[in-house]
Amino acid sequence: MSVEMEEKLKTIFLVEDNKADIRLIQEAFKNSSIPHQVITVRDGMDAMAYLRREGEYTNALRPDLILLDLNLPKKDGREVLAEIKNDPALKRIPVVVLTTSRNEDDIFHSYELHVNCYITKSRNLSQLFQIVKGIEEFWLSTVTLPPI
Repeated sequence: MSVEMEEKLKTIFLVEDNKADIRLIQEAFKNSSIPHQVITVRDGMDAMAYLRREGEYTNALRPDLILLDLNLPKKDGREVLAEIKNDPALKRIPVVVLTTSRNEDDIFHSYELHVNCYITKSRNLSQLFQIVKGIEEFWLSTVTLPPI
């Protein structure tokens, strides 16, 4: 891998409606040694508009990784996941479901929809930071992401 590819700014697309969770996840990523930017939308409709570069998002950057909450307003995270994985232009973008749901049906259904990873958020700040660190180390450092 060339130095140029290694130093590419990674774009993390966070789809999360909870302001406190957004702030905490952004804070956790601040400690990252990997050049990155976190782009956030707060509902499923905006998520799909961003990913499809529609409306105000016509110049949107294609994300390297999507962190998706399941319980979103306007369009549910489950619907967003299904649309992403059924869209030939989007389906290769890794999607990590990052949610408070421990519901077995949500876990099963997410993997049925080809989610790349399902992680239950912790309400414990230290554990949440550890989860985000794990996401960063695996998805932004270890994994070879598909070319954009």
